Amino acid sequence: MKVLIVIAHPEPKSFNAAMYQEAIKTLEEEGHEVKTSDLYRMNFNPVSDRNNFTTVKNTAYFSQQNEEHFAYENNGFASDVLAEQDKVLWCDLMIWQFPLWWFSVPAILKGWVDRVFAMGKFYDNGRMYDTGLLKGKKALLSITTGGPEKNYTTAKYGSTDQVLHPIQTGILEFVGFSVLPLEIHCSIERIEDEKRKEILEKWSNRLKDIFTEPVVTADK
Repeated sequence: MKVLIVIAHPEPKSFNAAMYQEAIKTLEEEGHEVKTSDLYRMNFNPVSDRNNFTTVKNTAYFSQQNEEHFAYENNGFASDVLAEQDKVLWCDLMIWQFPLWWFSVPAILKGWVDRVFAMGKFYDNGRMYDTGLLKGKKALLSITTGGPEKNYTTAKYGSTDQVLHPIQTGILEFVGFSVLPLEIHCSIERIEDEKRKEILEKWSNRLKDIFTEPVVTADK
């Protein structure tokens, strides 16, 4: 199978990087094809504007969705955007590896979505959720948090399902992905090396059977 792993963490020695490298190693050993987008190492530009495109529909007023649709119809996406779109279209499974920052993804990953998940190519009017243009693909969020697990059982924080709803449902399911159960590790800065090794081993074992896992059920 074909797997795209997108990592958004600025430190190559981080635990997120260790999870990322373990995923690549395990999946390749299992015979899967793996492509990656290491957004910080790529120096990916997260700013979404006219630089997303080589075409222009309206010079007087910038409407991103209109320009996306026009670019889709006229092969007008910038090369860096097109390369990432091609990876997403290629994969059977997409894994995002990132730290939870301010109850969301790091800005560079959100900017990647803003630029790459284009109207016409990934979704369209009437082509969302169950009829999304990426239907048939699977997605998996693998995240770390600074705070302890107990925080996500409080009304103040909200559950992880509540925190991640805009990402899992508002982004991934919106364009047609089926979302697999979350991989989450809390208080990662406070975990001892032995525990980290145990997490990596369990992550590797999970990935060996990842294509047999049932998806998360959600109202769409």
